[in-house]
Amino acid sequence: MSNPCREVITLQLGHYSNFVGAHWWNLQDATLSYDPDVLPGVSPEVDVPHSDVLFREGQTLGGHVTYTPRLIAMDVNGSLRTLRQEGCLYDPGGDISAVTWDGSLMIHKESPTAKNSFLEDLDNLEVSGNTSLGGVASATSQVSPIQKDYKLEGSVKVWSDFLRIHLHPRTVSVIHQYNHDGEAHRLRAFDQGEALLQGLLLEELEDKLHFFAEECDYLQGFQVLCDISDGFSGLGSKVTEMLQDSYSGKGILTWGLSPVSYMKELCHQLNCTVGTVHLARNSSFFCPLSLRGSLSRKHSSPTTFPHLTYDPSLWYHSSAVLALALDALTLPYRMRNNSTPMYQVAETLAVSGRKVVAAYGAIPFPMMQGASLFDALSSCTDALPWKPLSTCPEATDGRCYGQLVTLKGFEGQRLTSSPAPGCVPPSPLHSGEDVLASYISSFYPSCPLALRLASAPSRLSPPFPQIFSESLDARGFLHTAAPLVSSAPVLTSLQSGPALGSWLTELHRGISALDLRRLAPSYLSEISEYQETLEQLRVLAQCYRDDSSGAMCSSEEDDDD
Repeated sequence: MSNPCREVITLQLGHYSNFVGAHWWNLQDATLSYDPDVLPGVSPEVDVPHSDVLFREGQTLGGHVTYTPRLIAMDVNGSLRTLRQEGCLYDPGGDISAVTWDGSLMIHKESPTAKNSFLEDLDNLEVSGNTSLGGVASATSQVSPIQKDYKLEGSVKVWSDFLRIHLHPRTVSVIHQYNHDGEAHRLRAFDQGEALLQGLLLEELEDKLHFFAEECDYLQGFQVLCDISDGFSGLGSKVTEMLQDSYSGKGILTWGLSPVSYMKELCHQLNCTVGTVHLARNSSFFCPLSLRGSLSRKHSSPTTFPHLTYDPSLWYHSSAVLALALDALTLPYRMRNNSTPMYQVAETLAVSGRKVVAAYGAIPFPMMQGASLFDALSSCTDALPWKPLSTCPEATDGRCYGQLVTLKGFEGQRLTSSPAPGCVPPSPLHSGEDVLASYISSFYPSCPLALRLASAPSRLSPPFPQIFSESLDARGFLHTAAPLVSSAPVLTSLQSGPALGSWLTELHRGISALDLRRLAPSYLSEISEYQETLEQLRVLAQCYRDDSSGAMCSSEEDDDD
């Protein structure tokens, strides 16, 4: 059943969030179509995302139609490199003929930053007469002649080094008080970020939100990607608080992002803890996303995947993995047919004050070429195929309050097993939903379960890093060949359960052990406010108490507090 397009405004707050966002928008661009009935490589009957949920149509000064993300991206000074803050779609040109000064003019030009091979190829495509990115033709159709492995690992410094789409002039906001490089003037602490949203920055954000919101017919809400390792966690808390006050009734789904490596681990732990409490309070739900083994200061190995060979220390790699996961996690409220609105997604998971949820993912989902979904799941009977994406270990006792599972990318594969003539079917299940629901229920027998299946895969156009093992074919299925992988099936799960109570209690215990009086004032300005936040964290952890057994998973720890 077709739904009216319910638009979403995306906010990206922080450098790592913009890394993940750049990959994520590249994934969206790879399936972008300007024909409402046809998508690249996908039949019209297939259930696919609705591009207008995320993108807006506009027009340049020259009358050319543009299609750009409905996006507000914030970062600090020095984080853009070759990307112009105002973009170039609406550039009137560098004409200085209007200057009225009669005297001599001296023009000083700064040498432009060198571009990597991918950005040079994009520039050459535009110069050679192709429709500019963001115009009527999809960027995918332009880059297709140069499908190659760019190997940008040594040249990517910032997120714009691999961004393949044009942005609207109102998208990028630069916070000039803080720097991206060097040791001085860094946005490291929650309190620093919390104090930023005032004056001109607040006015600029309100103006941009109003611009994007007023052109929406059915604005369903906001998806917020926010760094929680540094001061952007404080800025994010104020931004989500403003959204909650100004857009009452709209969904606010916040994804708290953290890289595997961070220079100052103590500051990382403080920001993550305080940010979790504030962002959860101001959002419909809050989901941390990180490939770190833990958000605490304890040493733990990064999350690994059987069919990925990514380098956890490279933001270019780790953000690509999280973007693939986010492409599936956000799918339910982006679909063209039978979409699940943001508020309903939140109501499925965030019940009784439990507004923190955990994500898990199989990236890619291990499915043999030519096999069925039933066969793939039958090979994973001992353990679920996904790994933690929120640093929260999954429950092993089957207790869960709610779960939303998404599988995408099985295009061309069978969902149920086909028996040989005259043989009894190996399974009485008749649909992919039946197969997947039966499998999940074998691990979570009493958990309320919502499912979303979409056959179209995540399409990995250049310059997505080739971080896949040689066991995958070009479509991301298990195979013996190893060409460039151009798409991938992904299985994700969003969960709310007692395991999150243990995870939140561990955060509380780790931060409570610190001597707050010895922390630098720049990291912690008000001890009383911080202690209040710790109490809110303790109460939040108690919301995950398992009423069925009368005790929470970590009741011993609560007693110690």
